[in-house]
Amino acid sequence: MLTAINLLNYIDRYLVPPLVPELERAMRISHEQAGWLWPAFMVVYMVAAPVFGAWGDRGSRTRPIAIGVAIWSVATVLSGLARSYPQLYASRALVGVGEAAYAAIAPALLADYFVASARGRVYAVLNMAIPVGAAIGFIVGGLIGHHFGWRAAFYLCGAPGMLLAGVILALPDPPRGVQDDPATARSAAGTAAAGRMSDALGVYLSLLRRWPFLLLILGYAAYTFGLGGLGFWMPTFLQQVRGVSPDASTSTFGAIVVVTGVLGTLAGGWLGDYFLRRSRQGYLWFSGATTLAAAPVAMVALVATAPALYYAAIVVAELLLFMSTGPINAAIINMVSPLERARAMALSIFTIHLLGDVPSPPLIGHLAVSDSLARAVLIVPAALAVGGVIWLLSARAEARAGEPVAA
Repeated sequence: MLTAINLLNYIDRYLVPPLVPELERAMRISHEQAGWLWPAFMVVYMVAAPVFGAWGDRGSRTRPIAIGVAIWSVATVLSGLARSYPQLYASRALVGVGEAAYAAIAPALLADYFVASARGRVYAVLNMAIPVGAAIGFIVGGLIGHHFGWRAAFYLCGAPGMLLAGVILALPDPPRGVQDDPATARSAAGTAAAGRMSDALGVYLSLLRRWPFLLLILGYAAYTFGLGGLGFWMPTFLQQVRGVSPDASTSTFGAIVVVTGVLGTLAGGWLGDYFLRRSRQGYLWFSGATTLAAAPVAMVALVATAPALYYAAIVVAELLLFMSTGPINAAIINMVSPLERARAMALSIFTIHLLGDVPSPPLIGHLAVSDSLARAVLIVPAALAVGGVIWLLSARAEARAGEPVAA
C-alpha cells in the first residue's frame, strides 16, 4: 500500500512539466511563471516535512499519512479546477503539504513492519516507485493533456489518492521499535523519556549534533545535488551539446531512467542487505562506494562525444546511483532511535532538497549562461564524488562511535 502511494506521489509530482504548454496557453502565463510552479510545491514540501516528522514520532502514524494523502489528492483535483494562475499556484503549493506527511512518516512506519536486516530491500521496493512514477507522470500528463485537456490529467491523478487515504487508516500501526534488537529498544525508551521534556526543535538539534548522522544527510544532499542536476539538464545537454533531436533525447533518457531506476534500486537493496550482514555500517559503505564509482562514469558520459560511449556511460552511472536509494534510507532509519525516525526522515528531506536538487538546476543554468552548458554540467560528477566521500566518512564515524572504550 505504501509503495502504491509513493508511486502516485511521484506521478503527481511530475504531472506538471508535460502540461506546461497547455497551462501557459490556458492561464496566459510566461515561462517564468510556469517555472515557479515547481518551487511552489518544493518549498512548502521542505518546510512541512519537519512538522509532520514531529507528529509522526509522537502519536498515530497512519492517521497523519492518511490526512496527507487526502490533502495532496484534493489539491491535485483543485489544480484541475483552477481558473487563474494564483489558484493554480496555491493548489500546487498545497500538494507539498500532503506529500510531506507521507514522505516523513511512511519510512518510519515501515521500519516497524520489517527487521533491520531486510530494510535495504524494503526501502528499495518503496523507492522503486520514484523512477516509475516520474515516467508515468510524464506519460499521463502528456497523453491525457494532449487528448483530453490539462484539467482531465489533474482529475485522473487526484481521484485515486482519495480512495487510498481511507485504506491507510486500516493499516496496523505497530509499537515503535518492535522489530529492533533489545539494545535499540532500551535506547528508544530512554529517548522517549527525554522527548517528553523537550520540544520538537530540540530533537532536530540533537540529531544535527550527532556527527555520523550529520555527515550522512550532508552526503545525501551532495548526492541529490548531482542526481537532480543530471536529471534536469541531461535532455537539454543531449540536444544542445550532442545534437540529439528533442524527441530522441527525452524518450531515450526517460527510458534509461526507468530501466536503471528499477534494476538499480532493486539490486542495491539486495546488495545493501548483503553488506549489512558483514558490517553494521554496511549500508553506508556500500552507498559511499557505489556513488564514488559513479562519479568518473558520469564524467565520461558528459565529456565523451561518441553516442555509443556516452549512452553506455549514462546507463552505468544511473545504475550505480540508483543502487544507493534503498540502503541510504535504511541507514537513516537504523542510525536513530525508533522514536526519532519520522523526524530523522523529515530532517533528511529538508536538507537534501534545500542543499541538493532545489539549487542544482538553477546553479548549472547560471554557470551555463556564464560559460557553456558543456562545462557547467561538470559540476555533477564533482558533487557525486563529494557525496560518496562524505558517506564513507559517515560510515567510519559511526564505526568509531560504536567501538568499545578501552579500560
